[in-house]
Order: sequence, then structure tokens, then C-alpha cells
Amino acid sequence: MTATDQRPRSVRDGRDTEAHVEPGTRDVRGGHPRESGDQRDPRDSRDRRDPLDLSRVGRLAAPAAAVVGLVVIGWLTFALLTGDVRLPGSGNGNLGGAIPTAAPSNVVIVDPRVNLPGSVVYVKAGNVWIQSGREARQLTTTGLASMAAWSADGKSVFYVETRMEKGLVPYGSTGQTYVLTVPTVMRMAADGSGQPQAVTTGRVHRGRYTWAYWIRDPAPSPDGRTLAVVSDGPNPTTTDVVVQLLDLGTGKLTRPKLAENSPLGHQDPAWRPDGSMLLYVKNARDGARGTPSIVRYDPASGKTSALTGPGYLSPSWSRDGRFVAATRTDSFGTNVVILDARTGTELVRLTNDGNSWSPVWSPKGDAIAFLHLQNEIVDLQMISLAGDAPNWTPAAPVNLTEVSGLDGASRPGWFIPADQLPALPTPAASAPAGPAGSASGPATSTAP
Repeated sequence: MTATDQRPRSVRDGRDTEAHVEPGTRDVRGGHPRESGDQRDPRDSRDRRDPLDLSRVGRLAAPAAAVVGLVVIGWLTFALLTGDVRLPGSGNGNLGGAIPTAAPSNVVIVDPRVNLPGSVVYVKAGNVWIQSGREARQLTTTGLASMAAWSADGKSVFYVETRMEKGLVPYGSTGQTYVLTVPTVMRMAADGSGQPQAVTTGRVHRGRYTWAYWIRDPAPSPDGRTLAVVSDGPNPTTTDVVVQLLDLGTGKLTRPKLAENSPLGHQDPAWRPDGSMLLYVKNARDGARGTPSIVRYDPASGKTSALTGPGYLSPSWSRDGRFVAATRTDSFGTNVVILDARTGTELVRLTNDGNSWSPVWSPKGDAIAFLHLQNEIVDLQMISLAGDAPNWTPAAPVNLTEVSGLDGASRPGWFIPADQLPALPTPAASAPAGPAGSASGPATSTAP
């Protein structure tokens, strides 16, 4: 897999320890993704999608080269993307004291003092959970789920289910078997009724041979017709893991022409609530350090423009489209910030602990929830925003879950029914404030 997750996925982030979700490893210093990448000599003439130079076994070995190469590139990608961050437990919380034990895999501990409006979806121990009010319920039971996201109407949840299977690639006279990781995008009713339905799978069949391509970060469009994903399908020998659009009616993948830094690819697609814009992260690196940036894509015109400079990922739109919550990554860790959606200017830095990431706006616009690492345990926290935008007064963080051990590589999602939402501001009042570059965050509108 190429460049699809600057977010943690293994022990590095303190966020996902299941190898079937992301084949990354953690930086020896940090609770978040470590830096890495393709460090081969640029003069090397080998195809970058075949870093092991398996092409010499013949043209029929392309699937084998793709499989092995994608695994290697996937590892490099995850390691590369978010910057130099510390390991879970390094300088965080209860030094010298007992480290709490996370709740069992079938338990999420909800802070009884918080009455959450609407419902938040997240993943724990390979299962999808939905938290509403002061209660949390488990939606799936396979232990194979990750990356859950609400449908626009809140009636269903999309997620990626990853299974280990036996694959066969052309090699020698009889082929070579290997352990295959197959992702499948699933959809399940949010109330738990019925059975999960497969939307699309990364499994590839060519005659007697079987391999797979990556599918990650499903993001349903507001009109319910399209699912933005990051994938190297349908032929992983010809593309990196980049943003693609899956037609939910036909099942067809369409790949927009979006700039990338091959083989690092993209991650974290996020639709503007009115569907007019798609944000995504373009992965990059500077030496050994990951330098991801957020890019805007206009599906109507096909044009792209940079929202931020290096160091930002995991974007989440405010309901009115005026602001974007994001993860700011630097050598000290990851923190949650609010950006001007027009200029990319950093308006507010909500956390400074270096162990917070993957923010999601409340649909009401008055709070932001995010993942937080403490004592090697990932939980969900929330910061309320008082006052009028963009001059909010952020409250102190409160726990939505406690010592629950959530999956740090799976972004949370927040849904509130439309009849429970306040009216949006008038168009005149919704223009983003502040000239480009007027605050501490980078602002640019040049094409990536």
C-alpha cells in the first residue's frame, strides 16, 4: 500500500495494534506515526511500484511484485506520514504510578458526567461502537472492523472489514501461495438490524491467481451516491493508494487526476457538508520526516488547491463549511487545531499535549471530539466551544470514554439528526474571516 495513513495504526500511535488494519510500526519515540519512506536512489531505473525488483521473474510475476511491493510501500507509508512523534507512555501521564488497564474488548466505559448529543461512531478491538447520550453499544462482532463512518442520513455505518486469506501469485511453474490481507467495505444499519452488506472488496481474481488491493478511509458523500476511499484498485500494479470515488450504484471506482508524491499517495478524504468540495491529505516527506498537507478538490471543475502547508492531516469540516478541524503534527507530537476553510489559516490550537489527533466537529458546531492517548490507552475526548466563531472560548477537555482502548487509526464520526440542529447562519455571515496568512497557520491556494 502506498501512502494511506499518516495516522497511527500500530503500537506507535498507541492507537491500533491490529496488523490487519495497517501494516505500520511505531516510532521508538512516539505515540503517533513515525517517519519513513522510499529512500532508494532517484537514479534507480526500477519501477517505484516494484521496489523489490521482482520484475525479472517475468511479466507473469507482476501480481507477485505488486503484492510484496505494496506491503513494503504500505509499511513505509504509514511510517512516513505524520511527523516525528513520541511513543505511547513516553512522558505522558502518571509517571512513577500504576498504569491503568484498559477495559476488556467488549466494554466501553462512558464518562457518566457527559450527556453526548447525537451519536458518535468509533472502533475498539476490531468492532464498531456507537455512543449516544451516556451509553455505548457494540454494533459489530467480527473483531475485523476498522475506519467506521456515518452515512449522510445517519441510518447506516460504513466500515472496512479486513480478513486474512490464502493467496496465489504467478511464480515458477505452479505459483506461490502467501497470506493475503483482503479489505471489504461493509455497510450496516446503525440500529443493528439486519446483516452487514458488502459494498466492495479488494479481492482480485485472475484465473487461478488471487491477490488484493487496499481500500481505506471510506467517506460517504452528502448525497449518498458516492463513497470516497483511498485505494490502489482495481489494479494495484498500476497505481499508488490514492483518493478514488466509488459509485455506490454501479460499484465502479473512478480515479480523479490528483497530484501525489509517488509512492506516498493520499489519505483522510472528507466531504464538505454540501458536497461541493472534498478535502484529502497529500502525503510527502522531507528527509526522514513526514510532511503531509491538506488539499481541496472540486469535483465539478476537477481543480485542486492547497489548503495548508506541510504538517496537517485528518481534516473535518464544520457543518457550515467555514472551518476545518485538523491534526497538526510536528516534532513534539500531534495536536488538534481549527483552520479557516478559505485560507488555511490556523485560528485556534485546542490541545498542546502532543497526544491528540483525528478531530471531528459536532454537527451543532459547538464542540470538537478527538482521540487522545494517555498511559498507552486511547480514549475519546471533547472540547466545547463557547461564543461566536471564530472567536471561541474553548473549554477544558472532558472524557467521553475512560480507559477504553479505542482504535487510534480509525477516525471517529459524529451524527445528529437534522431536526435537532440549529439553523445555519445566513450566507452574509458565513464568509470566513481573516486574510490569508494573517495567523500562525500556513495559508496557500496554489495548486499542489
